[in-house]
Amino acid sequence: MKNISVGLAAALAGVLMSQPVAAEVSGNIGFTSNYLWRGVSQTADDAAIQGGVDYGHESGFYAGTWVSNVDFGDGTSYEMDLYAGFEGEFGDGFGYDVGYLYYGYPDSPGSISFGELYGSLSWKWITLGYAKFIHAGSDVAADGLDDEDYSYLTADVSVPVTEMLTLDFHYGYNDGDVISSWFGTDSYSDYHVALSAATKMGDVSFAVADTDLDDDDVKVVLGYTYNFDF
Repeated sequence: MKNISVGLAAALAGVLMSQPVAAEVSGNIGFTSNYLWRGVSQTADDAAIQGGVDYGHESGFYAGTWVSNVDFGDGTSYEMDLYAGFEGEFGDGFGYDVGYLYYGYPDSPGSISFGELYGSLSWKWITLGYAKFIHAGSDVAADGLDDEDYSYLTADVSVPVTEMLTLDFHYGYNDGDVISSWFGTDSYSDYHVALSAATKMGDVSFAVADTDLDDDDVKVVLGYTYNFDF
């Protein structure tokens, strides 16, 4: 799931042009009973059909796009994301992932699209991440509040149970003017526990998610994703 600096982009372009390309293009299509973004439903607690295309290079560079239906109650019907990043390993189980992710809402009646920079560090089963808006449409936050003032801290633990099953624990902390505009509070936390199974017919997941927002209920989410290569 992503603006690379001009220098990095140019360096990667040089790598891709000067060496034999060892790259992979893959796709995915899936279904979820409730599309949650940082603990909050993007489909008014209804189901979503989702899918995307990804490009990955052996250098660690990746890019892709992803689409899902949404329902914000204002006529916006779908989200289209674009992302690019770079991931790799330090050795001894340590890894990193940095990139840019643009969230686009092409048919929205307002200017609500936004982009963020993200980065994470991982060690074996544990991943710590941070994301921050770097630009946003003029209608993302209410008048008088900063449309780009949003940051997100995450901690995730992914435990392999068997060759097929993985148990995931997630905690996220959301903060900034954007959160004040959307939910009437300075910050909130989201969390979930998920059990996923990787099968020959696709990946199946079962998650229980919640936030500490007022009047928010626990959500049970079922998901299925089929991945394929081109």
